[in-house]
Parts: sequence; C-alpha cells; structure tokens
Amino acid sequence: MAVSQHTAPAAPALQPSPAASPAAGDGLTLEARLAAVEAAMSVRLDEAAVAHEVRVAHIDTEPVDLADVITVPLTPSLQPSPQPGPSHLRTPVAALLERARARMESDGWCVGALSDESGAVCLLGAIRKEAGGDRGLEADAASVVLDAIHRRFGHHVDSVPEFNDSWGSGHIPTRMLGEAASMADAQGL
Repeated sequence: MAVSQHTAPAAPALQPSPAASPAAGDGLTLEARLAAVEAAMSVRLDEAAVAHEVRVAHIDTEPVDLADVITVPLTPSLQPSPQPGPSHLRTPVAALLERARARMESDGWCVGALSDESGAVCLLGAIRKEAGGDRGLEADAASVVLDAIHRRFGHHVDSVPEFNDSWGSGHIPTRMLGEAASMADAQGL
C-alpha cells in the first residue's frame, strides 16, 4: 500500500477581497489609502491576537518571579574574585589592569567620579589607585583600555570615562579591564 507523501492543502487564510482594499485608481488620496490599509491591518492583528489567546488558553503557566531566576551578590566584596598568580601576566600594564579589574570587583563600580564616598571606583579610578602614582603606567593602561573599547564597541567612544559612564552597571566596564589586561599581555606592554 503506497502512502502519499503529500498532505492536504491548508485551509486558505481569510484575506480581504481585492474589492475591499483601496486601489490606486479609486480617487482616494495617498493618506486615505494608507489609513484604510492601517485599519484593515489593525482588524487582522486583533483577530490574530484573539486566535492566539484561544490557542494557548489551555496551557497552565505560572508567573515567573525574576528574583527566583536572577541571582547576584548583594555586595560585590562578598564574592571571592579569582586572583591570577604572579606568573599569569608578565607585563606591567597587564598586571596593573588585572589589579584594577580585581579592585573594581571588590570595591564596586561608580559613574561620574573616579571614586565615590563608599569607595567604589570607575575604570580610571581603579587604574589610578592601582598605579600607585606612576602616571606613565597609568596613561599606558588607560590607552590600552581605550583600544580594547574601540575594538569591541567601535571608534565612536571618545574616552574611557565616557564609556564607563554610559553603562547602568559595572559588569561591562569590569569585563573591559580584563580584556584590556589580556591585550596588554599579548602586546608585551
């Protein structure tokens, strides 16, 4: 017994008849035709929404509480941060950037200032604190961070502080310190 590999055609979708759609030669202005098409599409979207609600009405779902799904530490300092060994990064700029990343993870992240009253730091604040007054090393590290930002996000970012202050959390700025440390190590800086 041979089984047909073809299935029956699906029922045709309900489409407005061509007579219901405004045509270019019916004397309507472009705005009137667009308004008519928009009204027809609104009706179709409303019908589709009702059909979707009917199709999924039998599915039992419970609202998801994001507090059960997203877990973050209450304070960053309570989380142990992995500290690389002294042999991990061989160059001074790379080691400085890795220390700055660790400082930002432990002290917290801030915007609009090098550091805030609670001790949280921005990208440059973390670099400056870890540079220990060596302005040349600090400038080299900031330059590598800006290069890493440009590679990842494009050249529209003008400065490290602008990049730092454009985020709502310190996750990406902290990650950029780690990426910049790897870049500096690879470049022998």
